[in-house]
Amino acid sequence: MQSNQSYRLFIAEKPSLARAIADVLPKPHQKGNGFIKAGNGDIVSWCIGHLLEQATPEVYDQRYKKWQVNDLPIVPEKWILMPKSNTAKQFNILVDLIKSADQIVHAGDPDREGQLLVDEVLNYCKLPDTKRKSIQRCLISDLNASAVEKSLQQLRSNQEFIPLSTSALARARADWLYGINMSRVCTIVGQKSGYRGILSIGRVQTPILGLVVRRDIDIEQFVPKPFYEVYAVLETEHNEKFKAKWQPSEACAPYQDEEGRVLVKALAENVCQRIINQTGTVEKVSNKKKELAPPLPFNLSALQIEMAKKNGLSAQDVLDICQALYEKHKLITYPRSDCRFLPQEHIEQVNGVKSAIENNCPELKTAIDNADFTLRSKTWNDKKVEAHHAIIPTLRKARMENLTENEKAVYQVIATQYLAQFYPAYKYAELQIDVDIVGGKFISKTNQMLDEGWKVLFRSKNYQNDNDNPNNESSGVLTKLVKKGESVQCVDTELLSKETQPPKPFTDATLLSAMTGIARFVKDPEIKKILRETDGLGTEATRAGIIELLFKRQFLTRQGKTIRSTPVGRNLILSLPEMMSMPDMTAHWEMQLDEISKKEFSYQQFMHQLNVSLLSLVGQLKNSRLKIGN
Repeated sequence: MQSNQSYRLFIAEKPSLARAIADVLPKPHQKGNGFIKAGNGDIVSWCIGHLLEQATPEVYDQRYKKWQVNDLPIVPEKWILMPKSNTAKQFNILVDLIKSADQIVHAGDPDREGQLLVDEVLNYCKLPDTKRKSIQRCLISDLNASAVEKSLQQLRSNQEFIPLSTSALARARADWLYGINMSRVCTIVGQKSGYRGILSIGRVQTPILGLVVRRDIDIEQFVPKPFYEVYAVLETEHNEKFKAKWQPSEACAPYQDEEGRVLVKALAENVCQRIINQTGTVEKVSNKKKELAPPLPFNLSALQIEMAKKNGLSAQDVLDICQALYEKHKLITYPRSDCRFLPQEHIEQVNGVKSAIENNCPELKTAIDNADFTLRSKTWNDKKVEAHHAIIPTLRKARMENLTENEKAVYQVIATQYLAQFYPAYKYAELQIDVDIVGGKFISKTNQMLDEGWKVLFRSKNYQNDNDNPNNESSGVLTKLVKKGESVQCVDTELLSKETQPPKPFTDATLLSAMTGIARFVKDPEIKKILRETDGLGTEATRAGIIELLFKRQFLTRQGKTIRSTPVGRNLILSLPEMMSMPDMTAHWEMQLDEISKKEFSYQQFMHQLNVSLLSLVGQLKNSRLKIGN
């Protein structure tokens, strides 16, 4: 488009966002080829995801067309981005608009990927310094008109988001370097052993495959061991009964496994014989009142885990449904969020969101009626909200018959979690009684609900939380609580014979949970120590795609609801150096990428460390043998 008139150009990540922006700009609108012109001269155009992609190795040097181990590692001196062939037309339209625009507003999605994909087009255009520094940033996380209008009134300088873009750039280049070099060296070495396929390696996908392979091997190699538990049935002075579990002393250590389970039946039988009909003494009584706050609203991973458990949906299913609820129906806020908090200013919209939920989900009317909208949970926290906030319902009222059953289910789960913020804490009493019987220690633990609070909302789905009844090792509720020093009589014993259980295969829910809390699987104690709550393999936006890619490459397969490794996937992991298939290295990288976005670590440091490790890994793999099999 050629124009002599000065205009403001909005660049959206997708056409759906562009339409939402245009809708709040002055009418009449004129639809052009790849853009929309507003009545005031403003123009809205769009990317279609990434319009540019990393050049392939042969673009840097024709000799790289042939895969040769001596050319590795391939590390570009100057990085080249190329327009994607299938979106080249829109790219050229956008470049013309950028060059002739008077003012530019970056309206990519509010995450590091959304930041980069518009920034890389702007950088490609080599704008003059003054024009580049004047670019503004618009953060939109709700496509409804009132929310978009509000975002347009709160424009910020795009310069503020350079660290976020740098972090995304480092991630993209790291993925290219690691994926290209490791896939080439492994494929070449694999071919020497007779494998004819491409062995795809990725800095995130390979450790995820490693998690599944190691879990499968642990299950296959698991040998069940019998173990024993002893319970004393105790009677109080008021003729009330309760049970207490034996706690083996240090002297029993030779007869226990590493988790403290008693492996010798004769020892457990001896305890039963020693305590039966004996008098015990209550050594300690603890009766603590505790509270459990409502669960925070969802980020994408938490929602994917919940819907996998509740409806058996895959991570990709949930992402696709959320995109439809966000873009097509405008019923939820930005779905690729990694945040579970809300800004204080959202409190002004509470009544509007409540009204929308009431209209869209009649099933939640009772939940709304019983909510106390003056309550404020810990979700309202400006310090925890950066580019985007938790996924919540928007103010939009809709005809729900236009939604699929799965879309309705996801919307209702998001709405219910939001309503939980306006319910009181779940309250319970945690009772523990320690009893000494002929020198042996026995403990009775039980929890008693005092106030159901927010849990009333989750009854219908059999919601369970690990904190509901932790370590409940007692049966029987005492109406008259025993006191310290009181005597109790051991009137009976119970000897329970159990078997250790193998770990469970991964499911969509547990694999996502492992990816978001990867510190549990990290071996290096130093890395484990520094990984924070926000640790994880991949990002909210990429996890679903990475899991699907492993299925597509036939490294993983589904068996009912479980996810298992295929023979090729397993052999690949077993043939690689351990550091490539363990999450330590890439979890550390993810942490550094997060630090780059916060200006706590530099791009140069990150890339230098990556190149050093690439050189080392290529050297290791060149002379190894990969026994993959066909």
